[in-house]
Amino acid sequence: MKPGIGMLAILGVAVVTAAVIGVMSVIILRAHQGAFIAQLTRSADQLSETIASTTHHDMLENRRDAVHREIVTIGRQQGIERVRLFNGTGTVMFSSDEAEIGRAVDKRAEACYACHAAGRPLERLPIHARARIYRAPDGHRVLGMIRPIANQPSCWSADCHAHSRGESVLGVLDVNLSLAEADRQIARDQRNLILLAVLAIAASSTLLWWLSRQLILRPVAMLIASTRRVAQGDLSTAVPATARHELGDLARAFNHMTSRLNEAQRQLAQADKLASVGRLAAGVAHEINNPLTGVLTYASFLEKRAENDPETRADLGVIVRETKRCREIVRGLLDFARQTPPKRLPTDLNEVVRRAATIVTNQLALAHVGVELELAAELEPVPADANQIQQVVVNLLLNAADAMAGDDGSRGGSIRVRTSAVAVPPRGHATIRSATCPRGCDLLDSHVRLAGVPAIRVIRRVLDREAVVHLDPVYGRTNHRASEPCDEGVLATYLCPACRTRLEVPERRCGECGAPMFGVQVARFGLADWCTRKGCPGSCWEALDTIGPQPYAQIEVADTGRGITAEEMDRLFEPFFTTKGARGTGLGLAVTWGIVEGHDGSIAVESEPGRGTRFTLRIPCQVLDPAGAEARTGRPTPMPDARGVAASGRTAPVAPRVTARPAGGTRDEPRGES
Repeated sequence: MKPGIGMLAILGVAVVTAAVIGVMSVIILRAHQGAFIAQLTRSADQLSETIASTTHHDMLENRRDAVHREIVTIGRQQGIERVRLFNGTGTVMFSSDEAEIGRAVDKRAEACYACHAAGRPLERLPIHARARIYRAPDGHRVLGMIRPIANQPSCWSADCHAHSRGESVLGVLDVNLSLAEADRQIARDQRNLILLAVLAIAASSTLLWWLSRQLILRPVAMLIASTRRVAQGDLSTAVPATARHELGDLARAFNHMTSRLNEAQRQLAQADKLASVGRLAAGVAHEINNPLTGVLTYASFLEKRAENDPETRADLGVIVRETKRCREIVRGLLDFARQTPPKRLPTDLNEVVRRAATIVTNQLALAHVGVELELAAELEPVPADANQIQQVVVNLLLNAADAMAGDDGSRGGSIRVRTSAVAVPPRGHATIRSATCPRGCDLLDSHVRLAGVPAIRVIRRVLDREAVVHLDPVYGRTNHRASEPCDEGVLATYLCPACRTRLEVPERRCGECGAPMFGVQVARFGLADWCTRKGCPGSCWEALDTIGPQPYAQIEVADTGRGITAEEMDRLFEPFFTTKGARGTGLGLAVTWGIVEGHDGSIAVESEPGRGTRFTLRIPCQVLDPAGAEARTGRPTPMPDARGVAASGRTAPVAPRVTARPAGGTRDEPRGES
């Protein structure tokens, strides 16, 4: 079994710790031994000074017996090896060992070399030069301390007149102390220090192992296990991310990665469903177009032959028109799967609504559902694909009829379809379709969608904590999402996640609270700003605010059915999601969403269970131009797509929106970060 990186790290740190403690122990031992020897040296020097002072008077009076007794008495004390007194010629005059008296010593011996090293006697020596350590015959160590006896006036003027005035050094006092007890004490201290070092190494290694296990090994083991589960396909895996250090950040990044992978897998599954729709549509087109061609041919032929029968001719005209519409529906399904842009021409939405109501009149009558049309007379043509918008209205009408079917099979209710011309302000409706930092990094995150379009991904920094924030791309809304919560009212710094460039706009201040603003660059539409204070709804998009409200054609389809729950609202426009059971395919509203998005329009849903549902569809009537130019009718001029490149047939940067709220409630209420 191979050792893990955690164990190798622990072993490495343990070895380094042991080496450091070992080196420190050696240094401490040497320092302790040096201090101990220095203390003994000072004691020996003081002892030699005491002996010299004690024998000074007796030597002046030449009382040799008294000097001998004093030296013998001192030399027999515990710890004193011997005491000797040499004369100037190197002869032992007095000694605690009487056998040495009268012997001459070599001036190069251990007791004499310090004074005679320069070839002549030295009068003064430092204390460390007068001390020596040597081994006794039995092996124990001995500390020797010599003290030169200088010639003084009292010496050459004494009664004995033993010394002349010209002599500088009269003799040497040599005191030898046994270091046996000191060595035993040093050995005991050395053993104790080694034991303490071993205990310190063991304790530090154990503590290091426990801390590494708690702070490193366990989190790494959980990350490894979670990574293996993710590799096996379990993308719902999450790692506890409570730590406030790098591994906690790694765990949070891992959880964010798995959520992104889960979202990507879901989108891949949805893309696979859409691919299935494309294959199904291709097969349907191949199998149905031929019969439809035959029906259309014979119906057109019969319509020409029924010139004298207006009623039959009208019925045949409906057959011809609806056969053509069936062919367009199949093409529309293919266009939805292939993301084909609509054919936008000036279109009368009132006429589109009338045709859609005519198509479903018989089906609604069988379900005992009435249709009430409130068509605005002043509604001007808008650039739209008439067949696609008709398909949207038909889908909404049929869904409304199905929503009014009771569980017991009962039918009945009413549908109100209303058209109107409205002026919609950019705030709360216009969507940012391109966003870059000052250095040009793309900030749109296609994996996270808010309001049906990619969110804007930035980094929020508060003190030393960072979090990923996805900004709501709909101007004026605050349905932002953050990877970590943040206290309300806190000022934060916002960065580009790619190049870490600060996004603050120094010259801008929030109109709500006066805090600094940060912003992103939008292609052809300048700077879009948000307040840096958490919880403040302040935002500014000067280019669109200058343009002001824009005209839209609005279609409302309201029913008195059972309504839509909040759980169903979240998946309402998802392909193959249906609340009709086996009776539905789940493609109607998905196709509707694609058509509305292709028209740069918006679709809002207001519903309350038990009180009906209202779909509000808006189609822009003109092209937004940041310089102030307008094209109010006819074919629109090119507008920048999500990458800021002109794309023919695109109008105002407004995306489809889904709003889950009770009927009649306040629209687009801002929400804080989740």
